[in-house]
Amino acid sequence: MAESPAAGSTSSSSPPPSTALIDRTLHALGFQFTLISPTKVTGRLKVTETCCQSFNVLSGGVSALMAETLASLGAYVASDFRRVAGVQLCTNHIKAAPLGEEVEVEAKPIQVGRTIQVWEVQTRKIDPSTSGSNILLSTSKVTLLCYRQAPHASNYEETIRKYAKL
Repeated sequence: MAESPAAGSTSSSSPPPSTALIDRTLHALGFQFTLISPTKVTGRLKVTETCCQSFNVLSGGVSALMAETLASLGAYVASDFRRVAGVQLCTNHIKAAPLGEEVEVEAKPIQVGRTIQVWEVQTRKIDPSTSGSNILLSTSKVTLLCYRQAPHASNYEETIRKYAKL
């Protein structure tokens, strides 16, 4: 599980963050963060060949990667920028997202403690034919350990503070 957090946010007063500044792996897949806050982290991904498995649907591993990354970023911000490490990830895949579709991912905390946080992450297919009723693809629960300050991450903390809604 990832030890360093990752994500980005958009507020009305700041431009959307470069995903590359927030998380290089998700950036390579084409993921874009739309919100970072201590209570919610969101983003979008177009399903391309790069993130598909052999049957041209979104890889379950990519769904798990997005879940842990968004939960880790949320935990990082919610813990006042303390180092976080994933200790458990459970993902249930409900429906497939075929090549060419766009998905949105939303992470919200279930429990924010001093040392342990639990986040729920939902991935939904964006259905342009409906207004607001997107199709649930997967749901994840991520448990994270929050511990000491991360002294080597001061540039990362500055980047996240720049884009986060605090």
